[in-house]
Amino acid sequence: MSNQPMARGEEWLEALLRLLKLTAEVKATDNQLPDRDEHSYWLTIDQTKLTSEHIDILIGSQGTTIDAIQYLANTILNLEQDQQQQASYTVELNGYRVQRQAELEAIAAHAAEQVRTTGKEFELKSLSSAERRQVHTLLKDCEDLKTQSRGQEPDRRLIVSRRRRIEEMSH
Repeated sequence: MSNQPMARGEEWLEALLRLLKLTAEVKATDNQLPDRDEHSYWLTIDQTKLTSEHIDILIGSQGTTIDAIQYLANTILNLEQDQQQQASYTVELNGYRVQRQAELEAIAAHAAEQVRTTGKEFELKSLSSAERRQVHTLLKDCEDLKTQSRGQEPDRRLIVSRRRRIEEMSH
């Protein structure tokens, strides 16, 4: 396997797909989402040789399978790597990540609007840990709001609430 993180990710995901008896190429590129560091890559699975059933299986219900593949990629590809060789990988298939990012932006905007309108905390359920992290990032610059995770997996939730005046003064 290559020593370059981007090529290493591409090779690993292609090998995983072969083990699943799927013929698909993987194209690795620099990450396309905002707020990512330079050692962050997209591993895009070319779907041209996959059936719609294969695509549905690889994405899974509510993205659970593609999230699991991405988790494995990030864990396995960074094992025994020096700090400077470690990287972050986003696995993409059929535009799922781009579409989900747009959905998360809408969810975050809705939650912010609800908290600002009602003054009450707003709870977001059914988000993966990576999606909770994305919503935290999307709302981090809202000076009047704060986010926190509550509960234990698999019932962990993201809470959006007003930042209290005392908290504002101490920042």
